[in-house]
Amino acid sequence: MSAKELSRVAEGSTGVRARSEADLRPEVLVPTDEESGKIASAPIEPFDVEELAKFRALAAQWWDPDGPFRPLHLLNPTRLGWILAQARAHLPTRPGRQPLSRLRALDVGCGGGLVAEPLARLGACVVGIDPEPVNVAVAREHAAAMGLAVDYRAETLEAVAERCEQFDLVTALEVIEHVPDPAAFARGLAAVTRLGGLIIISTLARTLAAWAQAIVVGEYLAGWLPVGTHSWQKFLKPSELARLLRAAGLRPVALTGVTFEPAYARFSTCRDPSVNYMLAAVRDPAGAV
Repeated sequence: MSAKELSRVAEGSTGVRARSEADLRPEVLVPTDEESGKIASAPIEPFDVEELAKFRALAAQWWDPDGPFRPLHLLNPTRLGWILAQARAHLPTRPGRQPLSRLRALDVGCGGGLVAEPLARLGACVVGIDPEPVNVAVAREHAAAMGLAVDYRAETLEAVAERCEQFDLVTALEVIEHVPDPAAFARGLAAVTRLGGLIIISTLARTLAAWAQAIVVGEYLAGWLPVGTHSWQKFLKPSELARLLRAAGLRPVALTGVTFEPAYARFSTCRDPSVNYMLAAVRDPAGAV
């Protein structure tokens, strides 16, 4: 699927869906534990009230491509391309316009639905959850306007796990850096993933480069994001995230960095995961939780 087609699927400007089996061939690395660094401790809470308040204040602007969520709109085609590539590698996808048909997908921290809607267009039966009801209301309204059937719920990952619901594909994009207990979050992701299922996480690395680009430039200089959107201390290095996933009974299978190309106003995958990165993991039967 071309970058232009992925952009259309992401924004819903047309009915275009995947039309071939070609993928984007992103750079893929296997996570290791070579990096050092401690993960900051935090109270075991399902969500952070202060973090939710940040996004509640911006909820009406989720679908404004020039608003505070502009980086996510620009990032979406690259995220979708990588999700599709990993799904084709690890899940029973189908040829044609809806490669994710017959798969159940859960988008954790769905916000206004920027990822849940494209997954639905690609054929998945999608559930989107967010603990902030205002976000869910925006997502429901937009999906209805687009004629999409997405099951949006104002609830936590823990609530889904308690009902023993499980999914083939679980996405948590730009979420884990906002939760107070990443280890508990990883266990929750494992609990809602069926045996053989796939999890995709995207986040920021706790490096000086990420602090400079995401916070100094993104929040203070360029003004892409409201000041205070991110807390550098909550970022996780790829090796730290991989350890959390292994401890939860998951097997990391792929890692890619994500970089911004200002000359083209777009994101692309890269080998360097020191700022933005995406990590894929599977739940093997041997690692059942």
